[in-house]
Amino acid sequence: MICSLYDLRDKEVINIQNGEKLGYIDDIEVESEKGEVIAFVIFGRHRLWGLLGRDEDIVITCSQIKLIGRDTVLVSLNENTCTKRTKVKRFSTEKL
Repeated sequence: MICSLYDLRDKEVINIQNGEKLGYIDDIEVESEKGEVIAFVIFGRHRLWGLLGRDEDIVITCSQIKLIGRDTVLVSLNENTCTKRTKVKRFSTEKL
């Protein structure tokens, strides 16, 4: 199955380890020399409508993705393998 970033943004990401809804894919990381997708990024949720900033971003590597379906992306993340980060340079991701 071939998916564009535009298609992936509409799919909800669910962790199969605990059934938690993580959100929607907001961005991807690409290795520019090889042209390979390295990871998907879910931006942190707003705290108090954005007044208190955001939670940390969730970075999902390709090896953690178990299934990309029609409506959802199933990933396998546990507390030890979940990569979170703050202070990421973001570009506008508004849908056109």
